[in-house]
Amino acid sequence: MRRSADDVPWDGPSLDGRPPDAVQTELPLGGAAAPVTPEQERLARVALTRLFEPGSAAVGRWLRSRPAVELVELLRGGGTHRELRLDQQRLAVLRERLALVDPPADLERLHSLGGRFLVPGDAEWPSQLADLADAAPIGLWVLGTGSLRLLALRSVAVVGARSCTAYGAHVATELAAALAERGWVVCSGAAYGVDAAAHRGALAVGGMTVAVLACGVDVRYPRGNSELIRRISEQGQLVSELPPGEHPNRFRFVLRNRVLAALTRGTVVVEAAPRSGALSTARRAQELNRHTMGVCGPVTSELSAGVHALIRGGGATLVTDAAEVIEQIGAIGADLPPPARSRPRPRDLLHHSAALVLEAIPAGPLGAPVGELALRAALPADQVLKELYELCSLGFVQRAGSHWRVIR
Repeated sequence: MRRSADDVPWDGPSLDGRPPDAVQTELPLGGAAAPVTPEQERLARVALTRLFEPGSAAVGRWLRSRPAVELVELLRGGGTHRELRLDQQRLAVLRERLALVDPPADLERLHSLGGRFLVPGDAEWPSQLADLADAAPIGLWVLGTGSLRLLALRSVAVVGARSCTAYGAHVATELAAALAERGWVVCSGAAYGVDAAAHRGALAVGGMTVAVLACGVDVRYPRGNSELIRRISEQGQLVSELPPGEHPNRFRFVLRNRVLAALTRGTVVVEAAPRSGALSTARRAQELNRHTMGVCGPVTSELSAGVHALIRGGGATLVTDAAEVIEQIGAIGADLPPPARSRPRPRDLLHHSAALVLEAIPAGPLGAPVGELALRAALPADQVLKELYELCSLGFVQRAGSHWRVIR
């Protein structure tokens, strides 16, 4: 029977059972000294999420070519490596922190909540995260049902200002609801403002929504959105690079944005001031060649200035509704919005002669007699009279003695 990662003990200095003195201080290039099992690699990546902040280029470079198990052994032994590019002081701190790490306990803690820890190679791992190169996640902590990989295939990020206006909240809610009704997964960051409005819009129509967090998936932050985050965990998914219990800070929000941009097919910015954090998600999406879109707002609002600058500079496509968003991120030739058609006015449906007669009638309560209208329209008087009676039947004009006047 195959053992799960939760059953593999973290029983000492090395992940493959070797004593501490067997750990090399300078690992050679090439494969690991001994075969590494998937369970050992998963435990090692759990440990690394406790040691390094998300997006560490040094760790990313290592993991693109070498197992996480080797990195943990190297740190535990106090050694160094030319691929790691970490100074001795930093290595000493990491070694001290590693002694306090308990990966099986972290896995068990999340498992008790119904969550899981994903690593590259898992069936549920979104392959598009590889576009982040050295900044790719070490692993992802996920709470909620469904396959993250499949959900991400048809997903769009809706982001914006935390202190959004009523207009921004309305647009984000309506946009997210319409996207969810068309089978798209709405992703955001569970923050106040536009993020919360987007999640609520998707949930309101029974849609799927994913929150990418800057804290552990078991931490309800911000506290004012605790109930919303609980609903997302039940109806959608909570995703984070940070292990259970970790709290957010300013840098983690920025680092979180790169995962949100890479995970989705495109990013829509609803409201953003010139220095808004939502714009960092849009910039990341641009760097990753994802579709970047913006919703226009009042030109008098500071919260629209960042979005307008993004659109004006060519960094984002202007969108106004879900159909236009789907046109950008959907399948080529399949997810086209219906052609835009203006609604015709009743006057537009009149034939040419009737329109000429109607335009010939002067404004005001007096109107004009048939003879004058014939001169104005350059039509025979008998034809003008016929057209006037037809216009009267349609409710455009009325007769007052010998004069005809417009009533609509």
